[in-house]
Amino acid sequence: MKKRVGIWIRVSTEDQKRGDSPEHHLDQAKTYAKLHDYEVTEIYDLTGVSGKTVKDHAECQRMLMDIHRGHISGLIFSKIARFARNTIELLQFANFFQEHNADLISLKESFDTSTPAGRLFFRIISSMAEWEREEIVDRINASVETRAKMGKVMGGIPYGYQRKGKDDIELHPEESIVRRKMYELYLQHNRYGTVARILNEEGHRTKRGKKFSDMAIKRLLKDPITKGVRRTRFTKVGKNGQPELRDSSEWFFHKSPQIVSKELWESVNDIINKYESTKTQPFNKKLKLFTGFLHCECGGKMYVPSANPKYTCKKCRRKIPTEDIEEIFKSQLKQFLLSEDDIQKYYESSQTGIRDKERELVVIKEKIEKLKTKIEKLFELHENNQIETERFNEFYKEPNEQLKQFERTIPILESEIKIMNYPDAERSRYQNNVS
Repeated sequence: MKKRVGIWIRVSTEDQKRGDSPEHHLDQAKTYAKLHDYEVTEIYDLTGVSGKTVKDHAECQRMLMDIHRGHISGLIFSKIARFARNTIELLQFANFFQEHNADLISLKESFDTSTPAGRLFFRIISSMAEWEREEIVDRINASVETRAKMGKVMGGIPYGYQRKGKDDIELHPEESIVRRKMYELYLQHNRYGTVARILNEEGHRTKRGKKFSDMAIKRLLKDPITKGVRRTRFTKVGKNGQPELRDSSEWFFHKSPQIVSKELWESVNDIINKYESTKTQPFNKKLKLFTGFLHCECGGKMYVPSANPKYTCKKCRRKIPTEDIEEIFKSQLKQFLLSEDDIQKYYESSQTGIRDKERELVVIKEKIEKLKTKIEKLFELHENNQIETERFNEFYKEPNEQLKQFERTIPILESEIKIMNYPDAERSRYQNNVS
């Protein structure tokens, strides 16, 4: 009866780039099996899987089960480093195979673990494979530090930015507007959760398409990259596998494209630091100046709900941002309280705000078109039976919700722009009175 064996294939991504294909390893193993009159019963494909640990991989578990039930009595692999690189795991595998009268067969090292000499050689080679892996890790760490000193881009690209070439970043035309808005919203509300809720309700999402959380807003606001200071090598993997900050003496700093001014960044972070140092949270102001006095065009009174920082009509649910109403009120007083220079400064500031909102409006309209295209493609796939109904509902839910949120945001932005343009008439009237 022929010996039944399995073939273990594990080729790293880097090896594949260098032309070392999984097919090549498979052909070598099959040739060896044919020469020794072995019957190849199973193939365990772990292509691209790291050799640091393989015991929990589904293919490895399947192989161990086949050994345990006697389905195969040997495993052929190209070399130890392709089987696994963790010394402890390799020795555990060797003991497991020995207990089940099965053989480990390495083509390159030419050993058989069924003999004492083979087991000794296996331990020596396993230690060398472990040493090789640690050397590679050391070289990678040294390379990472060098790239960090040079300011090369490593890892993920921060929200608000996009890759420029291989090693640099530039402003993302859409995300940078949203990230700047985070600072403006935080100055108004002083709450991470409120900022996250407003952005989510408007339809904005993270780079991964997820909704913003209060902790994500906190992290984005505190990152100095938005004021033009990019940090590298400031985090490391902690004992629990989660990222943690390095000592600040190990950080490197580089210049980056600005999203907000240094003054705006410091104003926001001064507030954050104040609340963090006192371990308090800002008071949630519910009482607004014009509550109950402001009337909508439909005749209904307007109030500010605790969950929404806008004057809202109880009858028709029309909304106007509180800060816009208060700015209109202030503009009515300017001809009595402010000089012409003050009016000019306010006008220039309002024009900047108008341009920001106009750019945001353009971005949202572009996103709406992209979402509509995406939804149309989903319907087309569903109609052609290329996607099941259950999966269609899963894929359709999120973009449809985001589309509706953007469509609700459009008229609000348009009304905000209209209201912000309103002081122009007051400014002209003031200047005419002065002249």
